[in-house]
Formats: sequence, structure tokens, C-alpha cells
Amino acid sequence: MRRISATGQLPLATLLASVLLAACSQAPDMSGIAGERDRPLRRYDTSQAIAANGQVVVVGTQNGAALVSRDQGATWQRQALGHASLVDIAVCRDKTFVAIDHYRKLWSADAEGRNWQSVNLEQPRTPLAVACSPQGGWWVVGTNATIAGSSDRGKSWQVTDLGEDTQITTLQFIDAQRAVALGEFGLTVSSDDGGATWTKGPAIPGDFYPYSAVFRDAREGWVAGIAGQMMHTADGGRSWQKQENTTQVTLNRLFLHEGLPYGVGNGGVVARVEGGVWRNVPYPDPLPMFLGGAASLPGQAAIVIGGPGGLLRTVGTAVQQ
Repeated sequence: MRRISATGQLPLATLLASVLLAACSQAPDMSGIAGERDRPLRRYDTSQAIAANGQVVVVGTQNGAALVSRDQGATWQRQALGHASLVDIAVCRDKTFVAIDHYRKLWSADAEGRNWQSVNLEQPRTPLAVACSPQGGWWVVGTNATIAGSSDRGKSWQVTDLGEDTQITTLQFIDAQRAVALGEFGLTVSSDDGGATWTKGPAIPGDFYPYSAVFRDAREGWVAGIAGQMMHTADGGRSWQKQENTTQVTLNRLFLHEGLPYGVGNGGVVARVEGGVWRNVPYPDPLPMFLGGAASLPGQAAIVIGGPGGLLRTVGTAVQQ
């Protein structure tokens, strides 16, 4: 039974308790969460792959979103793809995009980075790299030394199984006939007939594990490996030579920019080849975190780089004289 004072009012302690109870029962302020959801770039985004086609830049994230910029990376739009983790993106000859999903799907989008659609992947079991052939085919490589190609937008697949317990981690169609794929333990595989058949070549020395590779033409290419290792070929992969990497960090992505090989890697490093040596490209306020993706902005002395924590930046690459 509640006690009432002689004046007919509740005791002060009871009133204070009532006020505290009412305060505790108020709805929590969710404006911060709502504001974060409205942002195109979010602090939990991790950019894993970036591609540009001259019209738009597309970024694939670890948490199931595609980020698209139509102004060279100044602003971004977000497209949620659901339960997905985009690990690699490629631009096709018609400027459309294809991307592979860690959860065994291949995604495609139009030249504006819109209208994303997916098809299931049976092989490889874990996709690791994607490419488009000049003929318009979609190609995927991954675990168990498997190479899969589709000429009908994923309705059917031609699968080449090399019969090895080896991951193929990079794939590039250099021209209409020549394609090169590289994998762990220095595995090299190439095609001279547009992907109809694939042949193993001489291994990269030292049980090399390729993180990324880029070929400028059918003869010259570069590949990045563990602990900052860099290798170069001038004869189409028949032989490989070490190159000095003065950045001393692992380069996670290699790509061509203004005709030169570039790479991005750990510690926020952007690097390029100068005189046969990989050197740091300085830029303002680098953040000491790994960079998982980058892409050249055609016609601009700039690239887009991305990593964890919602990091996406446009970085100038003009050579300092």
C-alpha cells in the first residue's frame, strides 16, 4: 500500500523513482544508426575489387553491396545485393561488368553499373578470379585448378579441370586468342585459342603464390606474391625473373594505368614500376591499412583505391619531375 503525505502528495523519493523509470522507458535514439544506413559509404564496408570502364567506377564489397560512381569517385551510390561478397570484378568489351561472389555466384551489370543479376556457379567450388574474353565470354577460375567459361551469359559452362589440388588465383585474356592463368606453387596455364583448350607451362620458381598479375601484351607481364615478392616475364611466361620491390609490402592488386603496371597493397601503399624497380607512389595522407582494390581512371592522372573501414579515395599519379 502506497503512503500518501499529509498534504495528499506522493513522497519525494517516490516521485524521483517515477521520473527515472519514465526516462528509462523512453525509446532509444536510433538516429545515428538510421543515418549510417542512409550513407552510400559505410564504416563497415571493405572494398575488395574495383573496376572502371571509362563511364563509371564499380566497387565490390565484402558485405554484399556494389558501390557505383559516375563522377570519377567524387560521389557514390549504393546497391545492395543481399547475401554476397564480391571478390573480383572485370570489365567486358561492351563495357558491362562481371563480378564473382565468394558464395558461388557470378554477378553481371550493365555499362552504367546498374541492373545487377546473378547466376549460380557449380565450378569452381570457390571462385577466385573473373575475366571477360574479347568474344564476350565469361570466365572464372578458382580452387582445384578449375577453369570455367560461358558463352551464353552463364546458362551453360565449359569446365576445364587440370586435376590438381591447386588454387588458380589470376586470369587475364590478353587478346582474342591468348589468355594466361596463374596459381599456387607457381602454376602457369595458358590458352592460344580463346579458351577452347588450356596448357600448363613452366612453373614460376620458388613455389610462388600469385596474389595478382597483369600482362601488358602477350609477352610482358608482372605477378605479385607473398611478402612483397615481384616477378617479371618478357617471353610470355616461359621464364620469370625477380624484380626489386622497394616498398617491401605485399601488393594485393596489379593493374595497368597510363600504360604502366601499378599495384596497391598493405600499409596503404600505391606502387608502380620505374626502371624495372617497384617504387612507392607518394600521395597525401595515406592510411596504414591494406588496400584490396584499385582501378585506373582512363584519361586522368588518377586512380581509385579502396580498403576496409569504408575507405575509397581518388589518388593522383602525376609523375613528379
